[in-house]
Amino acid sequence: MIPLTVLWLPILVSAAIVFFASFIMHMVLSYHRSDYRGLPNEERVTDAMRDAGVRPGPAYFFPYFAFKEMKSAPVIERMNRGPVGFLTVLPSGPPAMGKNMIQWFLYCVVISIFAAYLSGRLLTPGTAFLQVFRVVGTVAFLGYGGAHAQESIWSGRSWAVTLKHILDSVIYALLTAAIFGWLWPKSL
Repeated sequence: MIPLTVLWLPILVSAAIVFFASFIMHMVLSYHRSDYRGLPNEERVTDAMRDAGVRPGPAYFFPYFAFKEMKSAPVIERMNRGPVGFLTVLPSGPPAMGKNMIQWFLYCVVISIFAAYLSGRLLTPGTAFLQVFRVVGTVAFLGYGGAHAQESIWSGRSWAVTLKHILDSVIYALLTAAIFGWLWPKSL
């Protein structure tokens, strides 16, 4: 068993490497640029949303109904008429990129801590690179990519976008696993 304190270096280095890799993947490479589209008649739609008092915070589902009303004729008619969707409203103003990047880095640290915790319980000092790579890579993939499919299954996100996020997660997991394998303690 290896304590987390011994694995502080691979935790921080892997989090930093994933953070910078994600920057390159989202800001330099172009494959995520098609993930979002503008609204048709955006000004009219956003004016209507402001007038209706739509605020950041809750997730909106439309047309909204109580679960027990799901099979009622009026709800079915509204669902058939459409549109049907989920809406997330962010606070007004420019994106809080500094705050988001800090949260993303901390999330990367948390995933690396979980990978370190589990691998530190399962593996011993001096474990071969490939065995460390397998355990850490599996845990990191589950942390980075485990929930993306739910967005397509339950929230209607395009499977193409979900598959791109899962690909990102595989890359993050491989980077995390490689760093841990490289920096795995030889002895205590």
